Formats: sequence, structure tokens, C-alpha cells
Amino acid sequence: MSSESSEETAAAAPDSAPAKQSWKCPLSDAHVHREDVRKVWKECQEESFWYRALPLSVGSMAVTGGLIYNGVWKSSARFGPFPKLAVAGLLGFAVGKASYVGTCRSKFQELGIKEGPGSGPWSRRGPSGPGRRHCHHECEECKKKPQGPPAEQA
Repeated sequence: MSSESSEETAAAAPDSAPAKQSWKCPLSDAHVHREDVRKVWKECQEESFWYRALPLSVGSMAVTGGLIYNGVWKSSARFGPFPKLAVAGLLGFAVGKASYVGTCRSKFQELGIKEGPGSGPWSRRGPSGPGRRHCHHECEECKKKPQGPPAEQA
């Protein structure tokens, strides 16, 4: 039985070496063109500004200004109403941009970029460099391989 398993592994080893060299990760080697990604990113930036961030910013500033004008909120003795209006505008802008993330994600998914770490402009992946894998995808072949114990460092 042990001789059969060693023969099977010896026969499988030469076949798997060329296949591994020509294999590319499907997530990093997508058929998505850079121009398309750049176009969708620019659309997301412009649409999130004009359709969400700007209206929410102006609206929150108008509501804040109305509350200050009617006396519900007091304006600052030193700076007047400007700090409250500025904070309301910034919060409205941030909430507007954040509310458009789902729409942008669906636009990138239409291009063929799937959800997950390392995909899209919203990823939190660290800088890539030597010793770092570009693709964090683990293929089915890698999942099936048994992992040995970690090597001890001396």
C-alpha cells in the first residue's frame, strides 16, 4: 500500500509542476480593463458628491442654521454660528459619501470585481511589496493540500 501511494505521488508531481507555473489567480488576473475600473471609480466619486454628499451637507447646514436662527441652538459667543454650520456640513458630507458605498460596490461587481478583501477602492489591505502576496484568494487545490507543522526558527 505504501508503494502504491509513493508511485501515485511521483506520477502526480511532474504533472502538477507545469500546471502550477502556468496557473494564475482568477481574482488578480480578471478580464477587467483598467480604463473601465477608472471610469467606474470616477463615476462613483462624482455621483456620490452630486447626489448624496452635497445635498446632505447643504441640507444639514440649512437645518442647523434654522435651529440657530429660531433660538433652539445658541451660536458661539466668540465665533458665531460658523462652527456649528461647519460641523453640520462636514457630517452631512461624510454621511452622504458613506451612504453611496453600496451603490459603488454594485457597480464594481457588474464589472466582475467580487466582494472581499483586497478588491475595490474600499479595501483596507496594507501596502504590497516584496514577500507579500498580491492575491489573497485560496484556490480549491490549495485547500485540499494538507499543511505540515510550521517550521521552527532557530
